[in-house]
Amino acid sequence: MEMLTPEEGRTVVRLARSAIEKTLSGERAVLPDLPAVFREKRGVFVTIKRQGHLRGCIGLPYPIKPLGEAVVEAAISAALEDPRFPPVSRSEVAGIDLEVTVLTEPRPLDCPPDERPGCVEVGRHGLIVSGHGTGGLLLPQVPAEYGWTSREFLDQTCIKAGLPPGCWKRGSVAVLTFEGQIFDEKAV
Repeated sequence: MEMLTPEEGRTVVRLARSAIEKTLSGERAVLPDLPAVFREKRGVFVTIKRQGHLRGCIGLPYPIKPLGEAVVEAAISAALEDPRFPPVSRSEVAGIDLEVTVLTEPRPLDCPPDERPGCVEVGRHGLIVSGHGTGGLLLPQVPAEYGWTSREFLDQTCIKAGLPPGCWKRGSVAVLTFEGQIFDEKAV
């Protein structure tokens, strides 16, 4: 995956905010003319925070849509459809901060299950844990924010998947890693 430039990163964040603002105003979010990279299929997550606290986070972990469309979809979903929070209101929009994480394609962690903690790099890798009919994902910035070890990161991703901590030790549980390029509205 080719990295986005700082200007493309600013565009990603502006696109996410515009999609939320237009949708909450009852308008249709329409893609503007964008650089070619926005037509490449990419995974992306949009995180919404209010006063430093999580307010919504939804995305597309796999590259199934062009980046521009994926950002718009993830932004609107994070604002309106995160089941952990009520929908963002129009009056809240000015007080939220956005972070957009553009993902590399998830890849299976290539080591025996008991060696997985040594193969996960905190601050670099995001994780997807799946098995027994469920799955969960944590972005690369999450374990760094909480100061987790790689073992704690694996355990917390299991919990996010609705599985018991330590399930990553089982061969029947898949662990995938990905990396993310993070664009923060504050840095725009």
